[in-house]
Amino acid sequence: MPASEVSPLVSDMGVVTSPDHTVQLAVRGMTCAACVARVERALKKVPGVAQAQVNFATETATVAWMDASDEADIHTQSQALLAAIERAGYHAQVQHADDNVVEEVVPWWDVWGAVLLGCVASLPLVLPMLWGGHHFWPAWVQFALATPVQFLLGARFYKAGWAALKAGSGNMDQLVALGTSAAWGLSVWLWWRHSHTTDPHLAHRTPDLYFESAAVVITLVLLGKALEARAKRQTTAAIRALQSLRPETVHRQGPQGEVEVPLKQVLVDDVLIVRPGERIPTDGVVLEGQGHVDESLLTGEPLPVSKAPGDPVTGGAINTEARLLMRVTAVGGQTMLAHIIRRVVEAQAVKAPIQRVVDRVSAVFVPAVLLIALVTGLGWWWAGLGGEVALIRAVAVLVIACPCALGLATPAAIMAGTGAAARHGILIKDPEALEVAHHVQVVAFDKTGTLTQGRPRLLDWQVATGMALDRNQALQMAAALQGGSEHPLARAVIDEAIRLNLSLPAAHDLQTVAGRGIQGRLALAEEGAQTWALGSTRWMTELCANVVPSAWRNTLDAWHAQGHTVSWLLRQARPGAGPHGAESDASTPTQAAWQVVALMAFGDELKPEAAAAVQGLHALGVRTVMISGDNRSAAEYIGRQLGIQQVIAEVLPGDKADHILRLQQGEERKGRAVIAMVGDGINDAPALAAADVGMAMANPQGGADVALNAAGITLMRGDPTLVPAALDISRRTSAKIWQNLAWAFGYNIIGIPLAAFGGLSPMLAGAAMALSSVSVVSNALLLSRWRA
Repeated sequence: MPASEVSPLVSDMGVVTSPDHTVQLAVRGMTCAACVARVERALKKVPGVAQAQVNFATETATVAWMDASDEADIHTQSQALLAAIERAGYHAQVQHADDNVVEEVVPWWDVWGAVLLGCVASLPLVLPMLWGGHHFWPAWVQFALATPVQFLLGARFYKAGWAALKAGSGNMDQLVALGTSAAWGLSVWLWWRHSHTTDPHLAHRTPDLYFESAAVVITLVLLGKALEARAKRQTTAAIRALQSLRPETVHRQGPQGEVEVPLKQVLVDDVLIVRPGERIPTDGVVLEGQGHVDESLLTGEPLPVSKAPGDPVTGGAINTEARLLMRVTAVGGQTMLAHIIRRVVEAQAVKAPIQRVVDRVSAVFVPAVLLIALVTGLGWWWAGLGGEVALIRAVAVLVIACPCALGLATPAAIMAGTGAAARHGILIKDPEALEVAHHVQVVAFDKTGTLTQGRPRLLDWQVATGMALDRNQALQMAAALQGGSEHPLARAVIDEAIRLNLSLPAAHDLQTVAGRGIQGRLALAEEGAQTWALGSTRWMTELCANVVPSAWRNTLDAWHAQGHTVSWLLRQARPGAGPHGAESDASTPTQAAWQVVALMAFGDELKPEAAAAVQGLHALGVRTVMISGDNRSAAEYIGRQLGIQQVIAEVLPGDKADHILRLQQGEERKGRAVIAMVGDGINDAPALAAADVGMAMANPQGGADVALNAAGITLMRGDPTLVPAALDISRRTSAKIWQNLAWAFGYNIIGIPLAAFGGLSPMLAGAAMALSSVSVVSNALLLSRWRA
């Protein structure tokens, strides 16, 4: 089972595990793609390991166990993994729940110190080349400058190369160590031979030495690794930004009053105080206070969100203006921020399918290069150019063939792409979702909560002719009746009254009639108190003898066609008045006791961004479909408003997955269609799972945590325009992957033959090798400029 499909949990020991016992390790010391294959082989040899995936760019390993019965087993098995990595020549440690999943900025000297020393020693060796020769310095000066570079700064290559040799595999360090040692050794041999020569013609000539090639190659490789490290840290900037949202200390309210304590000591149900300008320390619910909270780094939402007592708050957000009192609902690895960080890290650590092919190539790459270098040296020596020239050309092959660029091509693009997406509120669960998303041909939308606001609003109301009250008074009566109700339609009436700043009369003797509505006694202006009722069409027809005012038939038909819900405001008629203000028949006193006052239409409004989202998808060449449980006329009305190309209506929630499968079969196109489903991540879970790519839209009522586990891509705010944005970043990331692979393979295909035939010196080969790795990562970093 891929690591990306495993939902991590936190054990009592703090180890990040999962239901099938997945452990995350930080691996240090890998230098190329061949190292990845060696670490994976070492991990898979440990008894009980079901799967091991190592990522070169993030320097992480994800290991899944076949079985681990208890925490002690997990601890023992983790130690076995660490020992296996140590035997392979690398260093590792288990990543714990509270650990930063990516390293903070490394001190400048640790990254650039060796490069600076190498430049100080190598620059004097290179300067004579500006004057057209290598004879500026005596041999002993060249030896004194090059030897510390070779064996002190270059010690890391010997150590890592020897560890790989003991493990029976090859890596980049062996190529660098062999190549530079050959150049250094040849120079020492030529110097010794010259100093012991008896030929008077040679005694007065400075021999052609290659100390500068050895020193410069090592310095350039170190420079390339430093630039790589810097570029890789830039690709993980989104994760570090999320990690920095955790405050070190919090203000906890207790029996002794307000106390400042470390965040790690906070428990569920603790009461915390968050001052203006401070970050929300963890997930919770507001108990006291009202203000706005900036959640932009978590959801990508640019505007602050209003918070009041009872509203949920997310750890990492900024309290912008008011003192808030909150109750903690989640801590540590169970918070939303921890979930987001873990999802981003998993997406960057798991390999894309194309990367697995690259890893297989890299595993045989180093032995193949060693063979090519041997053939190159023997071939030129056999051709009569002498051992010196043959060795130099073999060294050039060894140096230029380092497979760093191959190892970085895919993960660097994935890291940059998923990081850029995360900054805009798009969480991509794994590279497979990223890779499939750029092939999407059809996007199917759920309607409620995805394209619409997900809550009813009072859209329109009309007052019956002949009534002695206006629209606002009718709304006052309706809102007064609904004052104590929590029904969604009741909240819609009250919200509209609040928006219009209407005062509400007192209601008495309120009585709810199940399935029909509510009634109570209200006083309107100078008139005495009367009984009023607000309810469904069914109740209205029961009270008013199935009579629908003829003047409203066209309005009713139009509202029903738009999918609106209709409610009726009624009041008891005065004696002698009929159901609509006409004289009543005395023989029907019950039916004649009510008259229709107003008609109200409720509907779920479209999100302001919905139309732009559909247009954006059409601009990408993607077909749009809406799958809804509404009646056909209402669903088609919404579809026409948005320009959606196909509407599938009257669908039960459990049947949505079947319609996704039908769309995949491509009823209207040749071959199988690639489908993305967009829903709220809760009731649309079967359809999200059935689609090629599920996009779960987090809803403001607390469904974000469910959405994180419901689909391959999570949209952290309810903005439909994130759907075309997700497809766009997927396409751009895929393009970067192929550009990087083309550069990496093309560089080796051109560079190795060129070096083998004498077209590159070892020094130029080293420069080209370093440039290749830096170019690949720099190209990937262009994705950081992407905007949704």
